[in-house]
Parts: sequence; structure tokens; C-alpha cells
Amino acid sequence: MTISDSLYGQDIPFIFPDWSGLPSSIRAVSTLRDGGVSQGVYGAASGGGLNLGDHVADDPVAVEYNRKKINRLLPSDVIFLSQVHGNIAVNSNNLRPGLEADAVVSSQPGKVCAVLTADCLPVLFSDVTGRVVAAAHAGWRGLAAGILQNTVDQMRSQGAGEILAWLGPAIGPAQFEVGQDVFNAFVSVNENTANCFLEKRSSSQIKYLADIYGLAGKLLTGAGVTKIFGGQYCTVSEPEKFYSYRRDGVTGRMASMIWIEPDQ
Repeated sequence: MTISDSLYGQDIPFIFPDWSGLPSSIRAVSTLRDGGVSQGVYGAASGGGLNLGDHVADDPVAVEYNRKKINRLLPSDVIFLSQVHGNIAVNSNNLRPGLEADAVVSSQPGKVCAVLTADCLPVLFSDVTGRVVAAAHAGWRGLAAGILQNTVDQMRSQGAGEILAWLGPAIGPAQFEVGQDVFNAFVSVNENTANCFLEKRSSSQIKYLADIYGLAGKLLTGAGVTKIFGGQYCTVSEPEKFYSYRRDGVTGRMASMIWIEPDQ
């Protein structure tokens, strides 16, 4: 049984990204809220929840169990970043627990790149040769600050050729209400992002519905990444599948992960 085979036929449901052109040496998955032992607001309709966030007031024993359950299926234990909604992308060689960054890039076979989300956008990357992969956590602040562009730059510095991107489960455009500050933050960087906002006027103020998938697509295209996949989920609208901070406030975190198979 190979590493990838171990992800099938077990009791953890995964999303397996569907992106054409992905090299056979690359594996990528995104977890759902089901499949673990977390309880209460961190649980799932069918039982225990697979909360992987250790910073959200869940029982630490449950989180440790959930993480160990995931790690048993992977070629290396996941070292999660301390995500700060910034624009720093780090080399996986420098990974250590508690490292503050919002993306990790690797050219090491067997090294898992991972980010945690619950409405923010997880983006997984691979170059077409299968030499470099990356995972990025892209909330609106990180997007506006350039986290995706910095991830692409870091990949290219490690020898990446043409890059593919997959947009994982995030808050959908019908649910992501934002203010004028968010609109201004994007349009001041890239005026082409204006059409990713739908204006909602009230008697007192202007609000917008923001398309985080559309924003990511515009920014990736501007960075030279044109093969973009995914973007069909809404974490807020699908409570049976996903944790959502905006919907629930206190909630768990899902992981999106990618790696180069070590036996290729």
C-alpha cells in the first residue's frame, strides 16, 4: 500500500482536489468536520468532529487525537503554522511549531505543507513538473497583502515552472459581507478586483458581498498563475460539512494539505 492508497477506504472523509495537469507524484487533500473525536460545537452530525486547531478552546486531548489520526495517513507529521493573516511564505526547511507565517513551500519529497481554515481560503499549489508544492492561508487581509503572490515567488525561487492552483473550501460569495474598508484594500492594490464585490446599500452605510474565490483568481492571474481550479464550496452554507467561524463564532478548523510523494 502506498501513502496515497492509505487515504482511501478509511473512516476520515476527505475532499480530493480535482485539478487537471497535476503530476502523478503530488498528493493533496482537504479535511471536513467529520471523522474525529471532538465534541460539542467542534463535533459533527454523525458523531465526533475532526477539529485540527489547537487554538480554539477545544479539548487538547481531542485535538491531539485528531492530529495523530491524520498523521498516521501522511508521509510526515504535519507541522502547522501559527497563522497571522499576513503575507509571509516560508520554506518547509524552516518549519517549526509556532512559526508565524501564512504559507509554506516545499521541494522536499514527503514533507507535508498544510494550512488551517474555517471560512478563510486555503490555496494549494503545485508546479507542473511536481518539483515544488505549497499551501497558503488566505483570509481577506492576507489576500490584500499579497500572500498568494509571495507564495508563487517563493515557489519560483525553489525552481518551480508553470504553477497550478486549487482553491479549497471557503466562505461563498453570497455569505461574505464586508465593509468599505475591505473593498478599498483590494481596489487600491488591483483595480480589476472591483467586480468581485456586489454593493449592498442600506439607509446608513454601504456594504458589499465579496467573492473571495474571484479575488484569489484575479490576484493569481496577475502573478502569472492561470491554471486555477476549485472554488465551488461555501463553508458558511454547508454546516454538515464544514466548520465556519463567521457562522458559529466558536468552532473548529479544517486542514488543506499537499505533498510530493516520497517514493517517486
